[in-house]
Amino acid sequence: MPFAVSQGARIYWRTDGAADKPLLVLLNSIGCDLSLHDPVTPLLTPDFRVLRIDTRGHGASDAPSGDYSLDLLADDVLAVMDAAGAAKATICGTSLGGMIAMALASRAPDRVEALVLACTSPAMDSSSWEQRLAVIRAEGLSAIVEAVMSRFFSDDFRALHPEVVETVRAGMLAQNPDGYCGCGAAIRDMALLDRLPKIAAPTLVLTGSKDVATPFEGHADRIVAAVPGARHAVIEAAHLPSLEAPAAFAGAVRGFLAEVLHGAAVSDAKAVLFEAGLVTRRRVLGDAWVDKSLAKRTAFTADYQAMITRYAWNEIWGRPGLDHRTRRLLVLAICASLARWEEFRLHVRAGLEQGGFTQDELKEVLMQIAIYAGVPAANTAFTEAADVMSELG
Repeated sequence: MPFAVSQGARIYWRTDGAADKPLLVLLNSIGCDLSLHDPVTPLLTPDFRVLRIDTRGHGASDAPSGDYSLDLLADDVLAVMDAAGAAKATICGTSLGGMIAMALASRAPDRVEALVLACTSPAMDSSSWEQRLAVIRAEGLSAIVEAVMSRFFSDDFRALHPEVVETVRAGMLAQNPDGYCGCGAAIRDMALLDRLPKIAAPTLVLTGSKDVATPFEGHADRIVAAVPGARHAVIEAAHLPSLEAPAAFAGAVRGFLAEVLHGAAVSDAKAVLFEAGLVTRRRVLGDAWVDKSLAKRTAFTADYQAMITRYAWNEIWGRPGLDHRTRRLLVLAICASLARWEEFRLHVRAGLEQGGFTQDELKEVLMQIAIYAGVPAANTAFTEAADVMSELG
């Protein structure tokens, strides 16, 4: 297990994804370990090397007794980045993780490529946090866990996904109370408002539309107002969007960072070669097919090719609400239902060649079509798909 030593404490970390990708550091909410980002990590690794950290006092990291500060927790992140050989990274933090990210960006701007701040705040009610810590010290984490779960997740999500809620609850109850209280003290004592104007990194502020812990008003709005050039986006979730809406969370992060990390190239390409859409189009259909399609452009078809690349591939396929696998399967279902067999074959071939879905997933989509679009449509779809699979060997 990889650990970095920071001011006498061992901090656990792990990486996922290829070493040659840009580094994206994910930081957790108080009460959660790095598994908070389990659902979004596979959605991010195609574009990033993802580094996750168990915040001091959480998970496998040490939990020294006493109060922590945001600057101490930021130093822990820097120690992990050093251990991972990373001079610079994008920092994405949820709740406490966002507070740590703001502290880090304001005191070590040369180490931060960009910031994503999810469901967080630059200032909280210190008295309410002091009361919470007093309860924990007297009665343990079990005294507050139900109230925390009701703020972590929306009512609808709790009803539909009790297994996720139970996993987070169990993880919180297993946490060392000293570690929770140490991080709670960092939240109680934080003084970030005056430091926000010093943040120079491009910043995206994400809020959950159902978040009652850190709603936009009074929390994220203060970050957007104070951080130069900060942008704001809303996700339909409560306080932990990486668990409640992982596709939307990952899509928002990827979309923002694509522009931050490749902004000049994308802007030039939009004006000349519509590169923004081509990036997605190539990822979904493969280079060979896209190159062939572009080579066939004529004066008559060029404007149409530009339009579908900008709108279908950039605006629609690039939206954050659904991941590419889900969109591929939707396209198959729609094309089969409408008997658009040329397009159907194209997306069957591309999906299987690019690893966008498995043959079993394709089969399940066609079984669903038989019920909702009719057996004749499914008959033809199975035949067309089988022909493509035979051609692919």
